[in-house]
Amino acid sequence: MSLETDFRRIINNGIKTFTRNSVVSAASILIMTVTLFVISTVIFLNAILSFSLSQIQDRVDVNVYFYPGTSVERIFAFQDELALLPEIASLEFVSQEDVLIAFRERHAGDFLTLQALDELNTNPLGAVLNIRAFNAGQYEAIDAFIQSQTNLITGPQAIIEKVNFRQNEQVINRLNTLIRTTQSLGFFVSLFFIIISILISFNTIRLAIYNSREEIGIMRLVGAQNRYIRGPFVVEGLLYGVVSTVLTVLILIPVTLWLSKATTTFFGGLDLFAYYINNLFQIFLILLVVGMLLGMISSFIAVRRYLKV
Repeated sequence: MSLETDFRRIINNGIKTFTRNSVVSAASILIMTVTLFVISTVIFLNAILSFSLSQIQDRVDVNVYFYPGTSVERIFAFQDELALLPEIASLEFVSQEDVLIAFRERHAGDFLTLQALDELNTNPLGAVLNIRAFNAGQYEAIDAFIQSQTNLITGPQAIIEKVNFRQNEQVINRLNTLIRTTQSLGFFVSLFFIIISILISFNTIRLAIYNSREEIGIMRLVGAQNRYIRGPFVVEGLLYGVVSTVLTVLILIPVTLWLSKATTTFFGGLDLFAYYINNLFQIFLILLVVGMLLGMISSFIAVRRYLKV
């Protein structure tokens, strides 16, 4: 018997075993589909939170607020020093007058605030220097440089009123913490379902071995090779993974379509359905590999323990 013929018979017998035990196979497929769905949910959550973090990081900058009345020459001199830092992507100077105009526009409906501002007869707001780095991790170095300019922050010659780096840093750190917590939680939830999936698939294969005990006995008597006896059960486990992957991928289409409006609104514009379609091949491949591994591991353990060949 050729190796190709032997392989085909193993595949065919595995499919027969899979269909013959349809009821118990359905239980394994169901729990494996739930497991793969949980894993895909973790993938989507990570994508949503990472996208939100990147959106926040793109909008975050360091704003240096100067005391009202600070001369433009001193501000420009400080700006020239900052421009030498390798972390600086761009610098934007906003004059006192422009800051006041922007303030009035933001409070256009607040009559009392505007009235109080008019009664001052002077501009109480100082100029602002907006600093953007190439990435969010570089702001700490920029802030450290600014804080090292003690003569500009304290003393009679001080021109810097405040720097808002720490407030922005807190937002980024909180989102990073949320991402790490979600990833850890997703890992443990996925691990729980993986263990349950393996146990159920293991018992399904064990039952299939028991139901096929007479056939296995006959195959032993006629001298069938061990791989020919074991092979169909491994194929059965692999089929659990393949079918579960296909079901999960199909289920995710309406689920992501339904959730896309919410994610677009609440998570900075990420269209979950579009993300799923654009990454369908990668997600399918991940789920297929995980599903087949789950089925193969379950089959291998059951065959090694209950099939003494």
